[in-house]
Amino acid sequence: MKTIGLISDTHGFLDPMIFKHFENCDEIWHAGDFGNASIADSLKSSRPIRGVFGNIDGADIRSEFPEQLVFTCEDVKVMIRHIGGSPPRYNPETKKQLAIVKPQLFISGHSHILKVMYDQVIECLHMNPGAAGKHGWHKVRTIIRFVIDGSNMRNCEVTELGSR
Repeated sequence: MKTIGLISDTHGFLDPMIFKHFENCDEIWHAGDFGNASIADSLKSSRPIRGVFGNIDGADIRSEFPEQLVFTCEDVKVMIRHIGGSPPRYNPETKKQLAIVKPQLFISGHSHILKVMYDQVIECLHMNPGAAGKHGWHKVRTIIRFVIDGSNMRNCEVTELGSR
């Protein structure tokens, strides 16, 4: 069993409350737009981190994190891309990759729109944690915490960090 802290679109701002909400997490997953390497370093200092680069990220982040990440957590195949869309409106490259990879969990960021929804067509849970940073058009900063236990994804908790 693993508890995951899911975050995206920090855009160079890391609310200290994130560490409190993720203190019982085994890993932190960042779905892109870190903003700078110090954000990744701060997250790494508290927990193991997995992530992808986003469209605003520079060479410092792009040299460490890929555009797409595919891995298995417990018995769940996970695919993370920053720009992906959501069911049923995935962007063309994401739609292609979803057909190839066939994950049970697809995570994206970019939209700054919090979403947790199941795509019955491809049998895949989609999560977008919204935006945790202060840059963008979103009104409330959000993160997600959830559990993967074998092939079961459960206990999804959304945390609102306050206004941007």
